[in-house]
Amino acid sequence: MAEQVKKANYTLVVALCLFASMGGFLFGYDTGTIGGLLNMQNFKEHFASYSPSSGYYFSNVRTGLIVAVVSIGCCIGCLVSGNMADRIGRRGSIIVWTIVYAIGMVIQISASRAWYQIMIGRIVAGGGIGALSTLVPMYQSETCPKHLRGILVSSFQLFITMGILIGYCVVKATEGQRSTSAWRIPLGICFIWAGVLGVGMAFMPESPRYLLKKGDRTASTNSLAKVYATSPDDPLVQEEVKEIAEGIEREEAEGTASWGECFTGKPKMFRRLLIGVGVMILQQLTGANFFFYYGNSIFQSVGLDDSYITAIILGAVNFVSTIPALFLVQYFGRRILLIVGAVWMFLWFMVFASMGTFHDSSDPNVGRVMIAAACMFILGFATTWAPLAWVIVSETYPIRVRSKAMGIATSGNWMMNFLISFFTPFITSAIGYRYGYVFAACCIFAAFFVYFLVPETKGRSLEEVDELYAAGVPAWRSANWDPQTGLQGKNNGLEFQRKEVVRGDSAATV
Repeated sequence: MAEQVKKANYTLVVALCLFASMGGFLFGYDTGTIGGLLNMQNFKEHFASYSPSSGYYFSNVRTGLIVAVVSIGCCIGCLVSGNMADRIGRRGSIIVWTIVYAIGMVIQISASRAWYQIMIGRIVAGGGIGALSTLVPMYQSETCPKHLRGILVSSFQLFITMGILIGYCVVKATEGQRSTSAWRIPLGICFIWAGVLGVGMAFMPESPRYLLKKGDRTASTNSLAKVYATSPDDPLVQEEVKEIAEGIEREEAEGTASWGECFTGKPKMFRRLLIGVGVMILQQLTGANFFFYYGNSIFQSVGLDDSYITAIILGAVNFVSTIPALFLVQYFGRRILLIVGAVWMFLWFMVFASMGTFHDSSDPNVGRVMIAAACMFILGFATTWAPLAWVIVSETYPIRVRSKAMGIATSGNWMMNFLISFFTPFITSAIGYRYGYVFAACCIFAAFFVYFLVPETKGRSLEEVDELYAAGVPAWRSANWDPQTGLQGKNNGLEFQRKEVVRGDSAATV
């Protein structure tokens, strides 16, 4: 009987978290469409500059702004959504920011000749995308069981990749049209995705941890029971509510929920913020969006006739590779995947950059090798850093400052996204494919960053993660840390050692 209840619980919570991941789909769809729109003839005729000698063209500045300004809106959305999530809840905030995203799309679709209207619309839509990139992983991590948190929060990235792929396909389907339908249809389809998410979230339960933080234990118990498809009196529900309540009490004894506490609070908040911001920035510095934003232009430059098809191939590799990542994170955990993934991406970016730099990039054979290297790079990115960055950030912070700290960390991702997407046209014009060596170096740095700073959190509740940081466990020993005894093993044959674990105002030596 217990096994039957367990199975039902897993089925429902998986469905809830997968549905919430539609927020990632909006993010991915924007990434998958914008590069193709910039290459459409009708889009150029409406929003590009014109020269009698070269026809319609986008300058580096205009290209960078149209692509990159969405990240400015995303940064704003990340930071503002934290306070809203604490006031009206995670579910309500997701609905509000989905509406903001839809408003941004209306502004873009209604544009006629003013390119800056496209830019303004992308800033507004970016506010919704950025907020959802914070709120959805937060909602998922606070709702799902600890042993499923890795796979379910990673589903956010799966939906991002699905959005990228479908965006590529829609743009390919419409790029041959000579009317404004070529670019208005891809933009208009966004309302379908936004409508599904906004309406559906109205029927989703609120985060049990948020409700308990607000002091409503009954509502929290009922929400958890709904998620687990069982009775509020079920021992499983009662035990988890008790654990969450005890964790919240410890947190409240350690500080308030101010913005300043994100930097100075306990336990180890500055270190935790550094880890979250670092992981999110490094996810961008792997260079993945170099391919996703400018893939069409990159592969046109190496002599490929149909860069839209190449972009679809990259998108398909990205999507398919993300599927095994959902299960790899359950088996291997966070640290080893991030380290191996960083080394893998370094190797293939070196191949890509070297082929483009030291060989004739217009040679079809060279172009094929570069596409293969790009696909292998994306294979590594999609199975490691793409999903795991969201997982790390969603489980790193205590609930009292989780919304604010996640907003800060995610805004770091979007700020770096802006810098890369805006300056890439200028940098590639100046140094060409040598730009790839910059990303390769960042990948190696990312491997060392994870080894020395990012702890293993696989299979731990959010409350146990707090205890892990309070105990001051070195990242490279964290995989074997025992929350019951405080003992921490080290992988290289070193002995167990005792640590002082601080909880609230008390200290105990274990």
